[in-house]
Amino acid sequence: MVVGILYVFILSINLLGHSFSLFGSDFANKILVTTSNPFLGLFLGILATSLIQSSSTTTAIVVGLVAAGSLSLSNAIPIIMGANIGTTVTNLLVSFAHATRRAEFRRAFSAAVVHDIFNVSTVAILFPLELYFHPIEQSAIFLQRGFAGIGGMNLFNPLKYIIDPVISIIERILLLLPYSAAIMAVLSLVLLFASLAMLVQNLRKLIVGRVEVIIDRYLFGKDLTSMLLGAGLTAVVQSSSVTTSMIVPLAGAGILTTRQVYPFTLGANVGTTVTAAIAALATSDPIAVTAAFSHLMFNIFGICIFYPLKAFPISLAEHIGEFAGQSQSRVFMVIGGFVALFTIPLLVFIFW
Repeated sequence: MVVGILYVFILSINLLGHSFSLFGSDFANKILVTTSNPFLGLFLGILATSLIQSSSTTTAIVVGLVAAGSLSLSNAIPIIMGANIGTTVTNLLVSFAHATRRAEFRRAFSAAVVHDIFNVSTVAILFPLELYFHPIEQSAIFLQRGFAGIGGMNLFNPLKYIIDPVISIIERILLLLPYSAAIMAVLSLVLLFASLAMLVQNLRKLIVGRVEVIIDRYLFGKDLTSMLLGAGLTAVVQSSSVTTSMIVPLAGAGILTTRQVYPFTLGANVGTTVTAAIAALATSDPIAVTAAFSHLMFNIFGICIFYPLKAFPISLAEHIGEFAGQSQSRVFMVIGGFVALFTIPLLVFIFW
């Protein structure tokens, strides 16, 4: 039952991203090429990734635009930074499914927001440094030289074979209706919240006993193991939104702590760079490869800074979770703030 519910949960996340693609096949591309201002590029990277639910996809699009000459490398890097922040939107959305149970919401929200804190803090430090000294660009250029002449490869993505056919069927059915994109978005949210509620309920029954020991001791018991698990799993499914969202219900159910979730999210940040790197190597364009490696170097620099300082993001996330979970009014205040933060800029961009 847990496997079946998990399938619906992952399907809902992918379906949500696919619903936005129905607004126009080049919607994300149009967002990404509308600016040469690095500050606006940072914001548009957040917005584009929030829409398509995958920083892997956003950076792959950026790599394609750089290879085509539509986007310069210096303009691409701020967008890639923004993509890292935008990919955390799904985590927060998943945590909101616990809104009616304050103790669960506190744990789930802390586990979700620690990813935001890491990415925002990394951007706050590296963005001004990149504007003036270009450490990410220079290190990516150095790394690219070591891969000169290496071609790309096709990475096997199991989700493509088990999720995409179902999405295609749903799309064919809904295209017969007016406002099909909006209906699909609503349907995906209904599936997301329903599957999440059932997932938490069944996980509690499943985890009691030996499985809990396996998760706590072997998968998330050590930071390095947890980080490698996050990197490997994300590299396979090619979406950090999916992998990091999968562990939020575990935190909500009290199975994992924010401290255990943190290294997993750092590994997921690295794993999500694989897709764009392969796409870039396939183009054989040195600038495109450099753009892809910029995403990798951004995350490596971030880990070098904020893994030794992990007490800061973890404690801040726990305090934010405590604040948000103190009362039902604060829960809905946090949700309202989140909705306004991402909905208002999106509406301004669409109708501007």
